[in-house]
Amino acid sequence: MQAASSVLLKNAVHQDQLMSQVGLAQRLFSWWFDGFVYNQIWEDPRVDLAALELTGDSRILTISSGGCNVLNYLTANPASVVAIDLNPYHMYLMRLKLACFQHLPSYDSFFRFFGHAHHPNNLVDYHQHVRPHLDEVTRHYWEGDSWLRRAQGKSRLDYFKENFYRYARSGYFLRFLHTLARWVKVDCNKLLHTQNLAEQEQLFNEKIAPLFDQWLVRKLSNWSFLVFSLGIPPQQCQAMREESGGQLAAVYKQRVKRLACGFPMQDNYFAWQSFGLRYDHEQRQAVPDYLKAAHYEPIKRNLGRVETHITSLGAYLKQQPDRSLDRFVLLDSQDWMKPAVIQALWTEIARVGKPGSRIIFRTAASVSPIETALSWELRARFDYLEATSKFLHLQDRSAIYGGFHLYVMR
Repeated sequence: MQAASSVLLKNAVHQDQLMSQVGLAQRLFSWWFDGFVYNQIWEDPRVDLAALELTGDSRILTISSGGCNVLNYLTANPASVVAIDLNPYHMYLMRLKLACFQHLPSYDSFFRFFGHAHHPNNLVDYHQHVRPHLDEVTRHYWEGDSWLRRAQGKSRLDYFKENFYRYARSGYFLRFLHTLARWVKVDCNKLLHTQNLAEQEQLFNEKIAPLFDQWLVRKLSNWSFLVFSLGIPPQQCQAMREESGGQLAAVYKQRVKRLACGFPMQDNYFAWQSFGLRYDHEQRQAVPDYLKAAHYEPIKRNLGRVETHITSLGAYLKQQPDRSLDRFVLLDSQDWMKPAVIQALWTEIARVGKPGSRIIFRTAASVSPIETALSWELRARFDYLEATSKFLHLQDRSAIYGGFHLYVMR
């Protein structure tokens, strides 16, 4: 299964010749991405739910990634959610979340596992309540690890008593950024204790903004492989570089400022993860909706509506009957694709989607690739809600993307 997913990943990413600079970067990215990348998803579910307008009849196809939004969508009682991912490690996390939600004895034990994610009782709860209900491949993944950690008597399960959010490629990358900040005497964690937007902006301007003027940071900002751990492939990085006129440090500064200052810290769990590598354990306000007590029972009742598959969007859609789905969540996957691949994907969406289907995705740059990738005939089947897209983009608390896009099938 992992070998097959690696082939799918290479097919998606390897678009240029090996000996070219871009082609070499694409192969480096696929090697780096063929691992556990995301410990949480970085798309804001509030924006998704506002755009998707879910009803009790909605049938959703979404890329899983860290699995948070699959669970968040269940708060709206859709008819079904199909979660797919090229990356098997993300699916192992998705399946662990589903099993924990279903079999841990209480909300508090579930929050302890994925909210705190660093409690010694988590391993006891896993072995007592969750392990018997996992499929063999998922169980093998979480109970194994690298040879070095195995030599230390540890497995990936230990992540959940060592702060799970410090691990995976994205967690390691954020730890690297925190180390870089401490090197210049900046404590990013202080942002979490600000009381209002004015304090957030003052602290950002005084302490964090000057980081982006450092020679080393400006230099590192232009290295595409530095952001591989955020799941940003060379194609995305190139689009951002072109749109910014080669000033990637300025782009990163602008987006980090929006993350730090654009939304109240007390409600922005993306900021808590970025600046503190954790959620709000005390108030439990700056946490994803699936971790809030009010949503625990409703989500638990809807778990049976989720199915998971390790595959690609195109491969899954080709197997589906006409007009069988009506909501599509593509994340930022199209930033990886050439126009011909996007054309093929939307041809399948037009066949599988029902009239009125809503399709959402994000892009590293601000421009939607759909406007140039699709043939005239295919493009005419979809309406681009551009004003709504721009409005919703400004509401996205993660602040890391350049654009949010909503299309509706005629």
